[in-house]
Amino acid sequence: MKALCWHGKNDIRYETVPDPEIEDPRDAIINVSSCAICGSDLHLFHHFMPSMKSGDIVGHEFMGEVMEVGSDVKKLKVGDRVVVPFTITCGECDQCRRGNFSLCERSNRNKAMADKVFGHAGAGLFGYSHLTGGYAGGQAEYVRVPFADETHIQVPDTLTDEQVLFLGDIFPTGWQAAVQCDIEPTDTVVIWGAGPVGQFCVRSAVLLGAQQVVVIDNVPERLSMAQAGGAIPINFDEESVLGRLQELTHGKGPEKCIDAVGLESHVPRSPDSVYDRVKQSLWMENDRAHVLREMIYVCRPGGVLSIPGVYSGMVDKIPMGQLMNKALSVRSGQTHVRRWSDDLVRRIDDGQIDPSFVITHSVSLEDGPEMYNVFRNKQDGCVKVVLKP
Repeated sequence: MKALCWHGKNDIRYETVPDPEIEDPRDAIINVSSCAICGSDLHLFHHFMPSMKSGDIVGHEFMGEVMEVGSDVKKLKVGDRVVVPFTITCGECDQCRRGNFSLCERSNRNKAMADKVFGHAGAGLFGYSHLTGGYAGGQAEYVRVPFADETHIQVPDTLTDEQVLFLGDIFPTGWQAAVQCDIEPTDTVVIWGAGPVGQFCVRSAVLLGAQQVVVIDNVPERLSMAQAGGAIPINFDEESVLGRLQELTHGKGPEKCIDAVGLESHVPRSPDSVYDRVKQSLWMENDRAHVLREMIYVCRPGGVLSIPGVYSGMVDKIPMGQLMNKALSVRSGQTHVRRWSDDLVRRIDDGQIDPSFVITHSVSLEDGPEMYNVFRNKQDGCVKVVLKP
């Protein structure tokens, strides 16, 4: 089969690789109809995530048709159309029973390695390094899905791929980020980053009834898309973020802040961003934390910081004194996709939201390596790329 494979920093290749096979009676094989490039894939592309190996198949947003099932698979049959969550879940461990699916205790095949890094391993993830299990990703013609009875979302044939594909990651990620804010009708919700996840944070905060939603970025196409979804845009290249937020909240600060950027945040003229880039280049710091620092500074006392943006390791200069003295709550985590998916399918089917709004480019899988560069460089108005195997 054909797949997109990682071979080092800024090196994704379209290659022929062996077809996946049933390895466990609980497996299924999916014939991929659509997949996507995610913002967190760029962390692999830039080689900020450890434990990648040359030839690893990347990608964790994908869907398709079931073409083969193992002998112990009971809920799926050949021909079923499914979206596959990026988190692999057994459905039986203590965390899965609690609905904490991204913390599944059984699906990470490299649990001992992850335990050393994180204290306790999270779930296995598709196409996202050997630290998360070393599973082949979904930017491919076919994918093996472990624990297939639990690791799938069955979708109606009345909805297109473009409407449901993002149920596997960015839609529930934006939704969880907003839900974690405990949004009240009087709240101002501010979202740092207007990439694909930020776009779904905007629409989720609007659906959940925030009084006003603000988004911060410097890419005009992204800001326009967020504004069309109900957000007030702030271009940090053209105006003061702090001054504008003071104005919008009458000097009180926003109640709820969402970091939809993660470890690669950078504002060129900001001294702390320069500091982070230097330390990161010298391998003295893993992640860049400008957004975290700014959220802690501007958030109203007693407010909530929600962090869907991906972080990989250590960050410096976090203002813990401000965080503690302002009594801020921090909520984070990889997305518990299956906790939200049934409700989100219903909302799509009811017409409350059409997730296809975020797609700006749809190309063949063969064009994937080129589109990684287009997406990374934000060229041609690129916000979200869908790939067709």
